[in-house]
This record gives sequence, structure tokens and C-alpha cells, in this order.
Amino acid sequence: MVKRQPGTTPTLEEVAALAGVGRGTVSRVINNATGVKESTRRAVQRAIAELGYVPNLAARSLAGRRADAVALAITEKDWRKFGEPFFSEVVRAVGDALADTSVQLLLTLVRSDAERTRFVEYARGGRVDGVLLMSVHAEDPLPDMLADAGLPTVLLGRRSGDEQVTYVDADNAGGAREAVEHLLRGGRRAIGTVTGPLDMYVAQSRLRGYREALTRAGIAPRAAWEAEGDFTEESGRRATAELLERHPELDAVFAASDTMAAGALAALRAAGRRVPDDVAVIGFDDFQLAQHTEPLLTTVRQPLEEIGRAMVRLLLEEMEQPEVAWRHVILRTRLVVRGSA
Repeated sequence: MVKRQPGTTPTLEEVAALAGVGRGTVSRVINNATGVKESTRRAVQRAIAELGYVPNLAARSLAGRRADAVALAITEKDWRKFGEPFFSEVVRAVGDALADTSVQLLLTLVRSDAERTRFVEYARGGRVDGVLLMSVHAEDPLPDMLADAGLPTVLLGRRSGDEQVTYVDADNAGGAREAVEHLLRGGRRAIGTVTGPLDMYVAQSRLRGYREALTRAGIAPRAAWEAEGDFTEESGRRATAELLERHPELDAVFAASDTMAAGALAALRAAGRRVPDDVAVIGFDDFQLAQHTEPLLTTVRQPLEEIGRAMVRLLLEEMEQPEVAWRHVILRTRLVVRGSA
């Protein structure tokens, strides 16, 4: 028996408790998704009727109305990172992809457990029709919370190789591998790397590509040649200085982002190393920044415009057909050779 205070609105959790199922099952019944046993569906429907629960998303659908808005949620705790080019480039790419639709883009920050709960309640209250997520770390529960609430959701990147929510990603391992192979063809052998934060799958993938390229060339990867950054310029400067201190013979750096590569260039200048004569540098992203460094930055281009378009397309399709299977899209990268390597 579910007890409620008089005058309060019944919740999804109360429906789930009364029906003896999980929140996700209630959401699937509300959204008429497949894969729910008929007996379970009837139990949920009885609980909804008994409690007088009115699902916001279902009510809106029955009324033939939508919010005509999607949220782009950034799940990054560190305020410093919002100044990095990646965030503005993604916002621009997604905004451009929505420009020819009637859908409004809402930008929000989700940085704590309280903000996750508040955002999910806001989203499932009918204010948005779907959610785009970026900068998601490995253990972040937000994608699953949104799925349980029956909200169409698309990730930029993924939390792991076993991600089950729809995502769009670049070929991060392949791009890193191509970058290091370019350095090897140029005769570099003492190649260090500045990784991104290793609780993010994107950073793990780029590190994996770096190691694979070395292994294929008969060079055993060593932890001492790897220094962790956090995708900021300052972390690239610090990590490169650490690599130089450990290995004065360093002749190349693969940095897992353009901003960290810019930091690497600064550290090399401070150490009196010439680029690319003494040390070659390659970044990853191909932001505008790469065309304003000295020398111009060789980098791996990830197609953010195409990523933005694919994310929006998949989200709009899931909004129309919430029962469709999760889809995983990985887009090709390309090495752009300039003066630094």
C-alpha cells in the first residue's frame, strides 16, 4: 500500500512502488515502448489509474503539443573548462543544426547530484522534448536517469565501450594512432603524450591509439612517457614540463587536445626547445586555435559540425519514435599537417 500526504501530486516513484516495478518500466509503459510484458503493462496501468497519476510527457503527447525545445546539458564541474574552445564549438555546431527547425535550444549546466535531480525533474515536467549531453564522465548517472524518465537522450561521446544510450563520437583511437604514425614516419622515436582526464572514455581512447601506434612500430609503450592533463592549456604546459624533466631526450609530443598542445608549445619554448626542429607537436580537434599558434599546429580534425548535425538528427528521430533502438555513430577523423610536426 502506497501512502501519500493529502493534496500532493502522485509521482513516478509511487506508481513504480505500487505496481512492483522499476521507474524505467513505468516510463516504458507511459511511452508505449516495446519489450514490456502484457501483465506488467496492466499492473502499471492499474497503478496509474489508482493513484490518479498524469504523466507530463504522455499528457503533452495526448494533447498533440510539444515544448519545441531541447536541452544541451554540460556535465562538467570545473568552471575553468567552459573557457575552452571545445564547448563553444559544440554549442555553435548544435545551434547551426537546429537553425532550420522550430526547436529552441536551451543550454544548462549540471554539476552535482542535486543539479542532476533538479534537471531531470525539470526535463520530465514537459519543458523540453529531449536532451543532448556533453562532457560526460565515466560514472555519471545522468544519462541513465534521463532514460529511466523516458526522455530521448543523445550523448556527445560515451562513458565506456559498453555505452547503451544513443551517442555520436569521433574515431578517437584511430585519430590518435594516425597522429603518432605521422611522428614515427618523420623519424621521431622519443614520443611522449599528454592525455586528457582518464575518467573520460575520450581520453582513454586517444591514449589507446597512441599506444597502438607505438606497439605497431615495435616500441613498447611506457607509463613514464605519459602525463595526464585535463584538456586545459595550463595542464598541457605542466604535463609537458613533467615529460621534459623525466626525459630530456623527448623529440615529440602528442597532446590529446589542441588547447593542451598550445600549453605544450609554451612549455617547450620556456625550455629553449625549437618546434618542430627539436620537438614535434601534434594536437587533437582542429579548432581555430590551431591556426593561430606559433608554429601553426598539426592536429587531428574531429568533425564537430557533422557531430552536431548527427546528434540533432538522432535526437529528433528519437523524439518522433521513442521506442527505436539506441544508435551509436562514430565519425572519421583526419590528420591536418601544419608547421609543428
